[in-house]
Amino acid sequence: MQNGWSLDVEQRLKTGTTTIGLVCKDGVVLATERRATAGSFIANKATQKLFKLDQNLGVTIAGYVGDAQALVRYLTAEVTLYRLRRNGPLTAEGAATLLANILNGNRMFPYLAWLILGGVDAAGGHVFSVDAGGGCIEDKYVSVGSGSTFAYGVLEENYSRDLSVSDGVDLALRGLTVAMKRDSASGDGYLVNTITSKEYHEFTEDEIIKRLKALKIPLPPTLP
Repeated sequence: MQNGWSLDVEQRLKTGTTTIGLVCKDGVVLATERRATAGSFIANKATQKLFKLDQNLGVTIAGYVGDAQALVRYLTAEVTLYRLRRNGPLTAEGAATLLANILNGNRMFPYLAWLILGGVDAAGGHVFSVDAGGGCIEDKYVSVGSGSTFAYGVLEENYSRDLSVSDGVDLALRGLTVAMKRDSASGDGYLVNTITSKEYHEFTEDEIIKRLKALKIPLPPTLP
């Protein structure tokens, strides 16, 4: 995640993070690492890049920190209002379309952010890549950020539509680990959330450490 100023908007959106979204047979996995950078300077080692929007919806952020956080606040408010007014949750496609419309409607002063929105609804699990111009593309697995090239190498080789959410968490951790090894703007730990028809689960640090040890992945310096 880029935590600074740049004259090159496109470059700013391409650099500074690794985020992953996966559709599994029984739900969705969203995962990110925790480093925020300002150019070559590591600005923060415990950045929150993964947010719960509702019991069935979550989002990862990349790009300019302030813009991304503002979008999350905006989207969370709209999703909450929808639930109150309709007495039920917004669908994943509806939330992704709303986010795309917000981004597309600010062409003069665009939000410099790229998000992955994931969710589960009556139609199943979904992940959408939503870019700064309001482009909204659904896929079975998505990675955004400067480390995404490395993460995609792992995802392309190992992703299957038959993955369980549990196996999807392991795959996301492996993808993030490879990205953090080669991308200097990604690192300092993991954030993982899973969404199923039964619950939204935010993994604790202890749960992540247990997974990393089982996968024989060395713990980053920020983890005990």
